[in-house]
Amino acid sequence: MCTVCGCGTATIEPHHHDHEPDHGYSHDHHHHNHYHHHDHHHHPHHAHSHAHPHDKAPAQHVTSAEGRIDFGVGPARAHAPGMSPTRMVQIEQDILSHNNHFAEANRRFFAERRILALNFVSSPGSGKTTLLVKTIEMLKARYPLAVIEGDQQTSFDAERIRATGVPAIQINTGKGCHLDAHQVGHALEALDPPEGAILLIENVGNLVCPAAFDLGEHAKVALLSVTEGEDKPLKYPDIFAVSDVMVLNKIDLLPYVPFDVAQASDYAARVRPGIETLLVSARTGEGFDRWLAWIERRYAACVAS
Repeated sequence: MCTVCGCGTATIEPHHHDHEPDHGYSHDHHHHNHYHHHDHHHHPHHAHSHAHPHDKAPAQHVTSAEGRIDFGVGPARAHAPGMSPTRMVQIEQDILSHNNHFAEANRRFFAERRILALNFVSSPGSGKTTLLVKTIEMLKARYPLAVIEGDQQTSFDAERIRATGVPAIQINTGKGCHLDAHQVGHALEALDPPEGAILLIENVGNLVCPAAFDLGEHAKVALLSVTEGEDKPLKYPDIFAVSDVMVLNKIDLLPYVPFDVAQASDYAARVRPGIETLLVSARTGEGFDRWLAWIERRYAACVAS
């Protein structure tokens, strides 16, 4: 997992200012990624035996009578061949402590400018960018907006956002499967969002790794489309456990797919008691009254604090 390997190398597309930024916000350019990189070349016909000669650590998994092998037990809640759970925890704490340092810097920047920052997390194809475009269309006349887009490659999503007239920066994470606070800090330098703005951060499509990385945001928004299945909150609990709201997207497809809205809401509430569930269609705009009201409540609280 990312908090053990420190995966990925990010690039931020060039952005040119016509002025010298005066926000006084600078990010340390000493990149801390990435701590260790190991290339394990396995023969394609490698027989996978239960006991590996290179495994120096004791096995940290449970085999159940139901035919399930659970590697999520133990203090690390993850598995890395040849590495002890204690070492995994140490590495995770080191990586996250670096990230949290930058997250606090981002948080101070948001507080100083009274910027509401929302971190959108979901699997690929759930409709994050379409949701952002529709949201922007409905809010841009009333609020200054800015967007940070995260993908492994391409600037397709940032280009879609810029077509709405709203500034956007694309972060390409390379092999990385999530955004981190350091990357977001660099994007903030380039965007230079004005005071009182709403910053929409579209994370890399992934229901696992973004859960661990604080970007300094005010809230995580978990997006789940009705084409994915209502069991996702239990299959990927960490991302829903750290999210403040679950937005069920593509509800215009409900007549055509076997999706249980009540069950999805119940599953999300099991991992995050009190989480709010909002039903929307980013294509038709259905349900956007409640979604925009949620944003406006968070914005009012941010500006008043």
